[in-house]
Amino acid sequence: MISLTISQFLLSIIFLTVVFLNIAKKNNEVAFAYGLQSLAIVILIINSYFETGYVSMLFVGLITLVIKAILAPMFFIRLIKRNAFKFSVSTYLNTPLSLVAITALTALAHSQKFAPIINIVYEHHQLLALALSAIFISLLVIINRKGALSQIVGILSLENSIVVFAIFAGLEQSASLQIGILFDIFIWLIIAIVFMSMLYKHFGSLDVTTMNHLKD
Repeated sequence: MISLTISQFLLSIIFLTVVFLNIAKKNNEVAFAYGLQSLAIVILIINSYFETGYVSMLFVGLITLVIKAILAPMFFIRLIKRNAFKFSVSTYLNTPLSLVAITALTALAHSQKFAPIINIVYEHHQLLALALSAIFISLLVIINRKGALSQIVGILSLENSIVVFAIFAGLEQSASLQIGILFDIFIWLIIAIVFMSMLYKHFGSLDVTTMNHLKD
C-alpha cells in the first residue's frame, strides 16, 4: 500500500507536468511530460489493486501502462521525428501571463466555492484540491496552446486529471468501463495522429492559427 506521502508526491508530479504542458517549448518535451504523468497514474491505479485486492484493477493498471505511458508518448515522438517538427508553437498568453492564469486557477480550486467537492473525502481534501487544480490547468492547456499536438495532449491530460480525482474521491468505476475508456483513447490517438500528419503535410505546421483562412 502506498503511503499518503507517496500519494502526495505522485499527485504533485501530475500537477507539475500539467503546469509544464502550458510552458513547454518543444513537442518532444510535451510528449515526455505526458508519459511521466501517465506513469504516476499507473502507480496510483496499481496501488488501488493492493488496497482492494481486485485483480481487475491490476489489469486496468497494466493496460494503462501500455497505452498511456508507453504507446501514446512513443506515437507522439515518432510523429515528431517523422515530420521533423521539433519546436512547439506558442501560446495565446505569454509565459508570465500563463503562470498568472495557472496560479489563479489553482487558487480557485482551493477556494470555498469548490469546498463541497474537495471535501467529498475530508482526509483527502488537499489532494482533491490539487487534482481539481490539475483539471482546470489541463483545460487551460487546451485553450491556451496554438499547437494541435499540445492541444491533444491537453485533452489526454484532462482525462488523467479526472481519473486521479476519482481515485482520491473514492469514486469506484467498473473495470469494464475503464478498459472501454482506454480502448476509446487508443483508437482516438491513432485517428488524431493520422490527422496531425495530414495537417502538417498540408500546412507545414501544427499551429491551428494557420487555418484561420479556411472557408466552408
